[in-house]
Amino acid sequence: MAIQMVDVVGQYRKIKDEIDEAIHRVLDSGQFILGKEVAEFEKAAAGYLGVKHAVGCASGTDALQVAMMALGVGPGDDVVTTPFTFVATTETIVLLGATPVYADIDPKTFNIDPEQLSRAVTKKTKAIIPVHLYGQSADMDPIMEVARKHGIPVLEDAAQAMGAEYRGRKVGGIGLMGAISFFPSKNLGAFGDAGMIVTNDDSLAERLRMIIVHGSKVRYQHEILGVNSRLDTIQAAVLKVKLKYLDQWCEARRAAAQKYNALLSGSDITVPFEAPYGRHVFHQYTIRLGQRDAAVEALVRANIPYAIYYPIPLHLQPAFRRPGVGEGSFPVTELVCHEVLSLPMHTELSNEQQSAIVSVVRSVVQPRGAAVRSMS
Repeated sequence: MAIQMVDVVGQYRKIKDEIDEAIHRVLDSGQFILGKEVAEFEKAAAGYLGVKHAVGCASGTDALQVAMMALGVGPGDDVVTTPFTFVATTETIVLLGATPVYADIDPKTFNIDPEQLSRAVTKKTKAIIPVHLYGQSADMDPIMEVARKHGIPVLEDAAQAMGAEYRGRKVGGIGLMGAISFFPSKNLGAFGDAGMIVTNDDSLAERLRMIIVHGSKVRYQHEILGVNSRLDTIQAAVLKVKLKYLDQWCEARRAAAQKYNALLSGSDITVPFEAPYGRHVFHQYTIRLGQRDAAVEALVRANIPYAIYYPIPLHLQPAFRRPGVGEGSFPVTELVCHEVLSLPMHTELSNEQQSAIVSVVRSVVQPRGAAVRSMS
């Protein structure tokens, strides 16, 4: 069987009967907007994450935007975040008229560096958005300390980290709010776009629920500016089934990561660093190597998929360029953008497939030492 970067079909086949029953239950009910399935999934997700409120929405991107709308982020505000992540984090800041202010990353975890964060905060900072990249928690204690010192709310971008932990707590529920994506390739993936905002704040939860339905509590009475961003009922039914398997799937990813680490031992390749304060759930298995271009060419020749998350830092993207910020502004981010390479990672990977993948990657890398190079 051909190696897949993500195998959503293989995962579906294992729980096909449960998924099909859930979908047909919605079809038979005729309740296609909100309703029982959405409410039940929100309750289950809140329980899993250890938060009071989980508000479903249409996507992870919408989760970020709706959460910032609830905070009143707008023109004249700064939002501090990382330049090394998916575009949505910055995109939503700009769409609301605010300015993204970046803090460089930790070269080991690829997450925002708390020391750099503290230097980026100003009187104009309206929110801080740490991203839990690739499935690993950002270092939340010092981030929260900076936020408390300046009275700034923290919105966790947990789009890639459903199930990850920081000091025994699920990410997403540590800051004032957390934004989650259920894009199909995520550890907990829907069969289309879906997202969620979580919080322990009652008043914020009420505001979030208004925003996702055009700013209303009563139909045709619009109290605040909102959007159309309801969680689809069929997606909620699918996610409710899949949530039961999330911890099992995260453990399978962790096992696959350990297998990769062992296979890469003795090569001049930097394997993912797992911080001692967290539980990495490996949404991506991302290595660093100086010979990335050669590795990519070899993978293409072998018909093995790969990905580069992310080749261009957000501060250098044409859509977000601004005076005073350019090449050299965030040197760690700019360096890792030239070295990161994500290998296939999903719950259906076999040992044979992983061995084949690593054999191709190692073929272009010079061996060194007896121990795997790591960022520890």
